[in-house]
Amino acid sequence: MDEHKKVPKRIAQTVLNSLKGGVVPRIGLPYITVGRKNEIEALLHDVDIISEGGASFRFIVGRYGSGKSFLLQTIRNYVMDRGFIVADADLSPERRLQGTRGQGLATYRELITNLSTKTKPEGGALTLVLDRWISAVQSEAIQETGLAPDDPALTAAADRKIYTVTNSVSELVHGFEFGRLLSAYYQAYVNGDDETKAKVVRWFRGEYLTKTEAKEALGVNMIITDDDWYDYLKLFATFFRLAGYTGMFIMIDELVNIFKIPNSITRQYNYEKILTMYNDTLQGKAKYLGILMGSTPQALEDKRRGIYSYEALRSRLAEGRFSRPGARDLLAPVIRLEPLTAEEMLVLCEKLAEMHAGLYAYPRTITTEDLVGFIKIEYGRIGADQNITPREVIRDFIELLDLLYQNPKMRVDELLSSEEFSYAGSSAVSNETEAGFAEFTI
Repeated sequence: MDEHKKVPKRIAQTVLNSLKGGVVPRIGLPYITVGRKNEIEALLHDVDIISEGGASFRFIVGRYGSGKSFLLQTIRNYVMDRGFIVADADLSPERRLQGTRGQGLATYRELITNLSTKTKPEGGALTLVLDRWISAVQSEAIQETGLAPDDPALTAAADRKIYTVTNSVSELVHGFEFGRLLSAYYQAYVNGDDETKAKVVRWFRGEYLTKTEAKEALGVNMIITDDDWYDYLKLFATFFRLAGYTGMFIMIDELVNIFKIPNSITRQYNYEKILTMYNDTLQGKAKYLGILMGSTPQALEDKRRGIYSYEALRSRLAEGRFSRPGARDLLAPVIRLEPLTAEEMLVLCEKLAEMHAGLYAYPRTITTEDLVGFIKIEYGRIGADQNITPREVIRDFIELLDLLYQNPKMRVDELLSSEEFSYAGSSAVSNETEAGFAEFTI
């Protein structure tokens, strides 16, 4: 069977449409992953630590279009396969880590909305997780006691198991109310009280705006706020482990939106929140929790507005004297994405060409020699060695494939020699790029 036929058409369509639009697809990443082997291995080392009760915090740093979001999405899919629950969110002017008008709480809500598991990877998994936990507890009680499902003694046995979990959670900060609400959800589940279940889920999502409202609805005199939302994510991580999952990963991208905040004091409050989260993972105050944050180099390193403007973070995160491009310390908290090599981009284009041919059911005509010519043009542009990104190359290449498919009489060399693909500087391919293609040239 041809390799391109192994990619289901639904997945191929999603992948190609997403990449052409400049966004990372949620599915199908294993079919197009190239490079990043060392970075992925470093992050997967963290996965083992978290599954044993530890915690980790990493920054993934790369320019726009460098593959930062792609790497985050790849790790997201991997850890869900390993039994983790993942919550991801992009920061924006309305979503920050700390704010005076609910921006921190807005980030929490986005994370909980996007709560995903292997069986519900598109998000919205909170109710599923709660119901699955209760169902598993009841099944365990049946197995251990041998009692019939309608036996009152079975309910008592399940109650004891539920209490063990809620009691463990209640020992943590804000854990008493959290445990009470888990118990309330369990009782509502057993009694078929969908209204109370919905109220508890609303509370967990941070949708009650006043303590009075929460007290009237559920009898708890507490709500999740801008200041303490992160504490509840730590509670969720512990609960998810007790509920049978491996742990929890939080992925927050677009830290550049903190860098863009004009008010320096507001920026500092946001960086202080990052410091709290970072210290928690290193000092053992968080368990079964991994945190990944995506940033651009400027948003990290700018000493006036970036993360490094906050001295407590700069002193913890700045690289030592020995790290350099090509020899980065991947055990450090900051993982800097090296540019994909021309050879790696060639392999990626091969995969995309196969996928495109499989999706539209035509025999692939673009040759490896054509691909080499395309990559040479892309990497031969003036300044490409510093500025070219996978996103730009991929978008150009999918456009090329689309044009060839829609115009069967058009030849690849015609398109590559056109003004759109070839212009001043394109022929100035560096010696390094030429050498990198020596093994591919036909």
